[in-house]
Amino acid sequence: MDEEKKTKSVDPSLSEKLLKTRCVMISGEINKDVADDFAERMLVLDSESHDPITVYINSPGGDVDSGFAIYDMIRFVESEVKVVGMGLVASAAALIYLSVPSERRVAFPNSTYLIHQPLSQLKGTAIELDIYAKKLGELRIKLDKVIADAVGKSVDEVSKDTERDHWLSAEEAKAYGIVGRIITNKCEL
Repeated sequence: MDEEKKTKSVDPSLSEKLLKTRCVMISGEINKDVADDFAERMLVLDSESHDPITVYINSPGGDVDSGFAIYDMIRFVESEVKVVGMGLVASAAALIYLSVPSERRVAFPNSTYLIHQPLSQLKGTAIELDIYAKKLGELRIKLDKVIADAVGKSVDEVSKDTERDHWLSAEEAKAYGIVGRIITNKCEL
């Protein structure tokens, strides 16, 4: 199987139809290609009009730098953005989900959320590992602060919660402050 088919096989015409409704989907692993594609779509939609954009997220997460690229793009465009959590919103996807104010974060009732510290598969020399470990520690502090600011908790509390995988149902994520509202149909958006 070639690399293109591994990442995602979406019918381009379906994707174009979705864009006409000012909706963008983030699904599957978050990586540089997904972030670049997302940025292009958001910039095009924002240049066409400043009508609201809805972003649907169903992702196990992935590369945190790509997650921050998407997070920043959502905050950069002038159009109001709403995010809808569906299926799994984990790791870097949870970061992206938190890019908008609570009142614009909605969830489907059976969605699941995961926050945790950044993951790594360190390889290299001892010195390289030491440098990378320090960078990873800085990244963890940055992520915990983003989560804390978005949910209204202290960084210390979030840091304790992200020490290990912290799984939440839609209802639990709402109580935690990740989810603003749980919806069951489109008219509630």
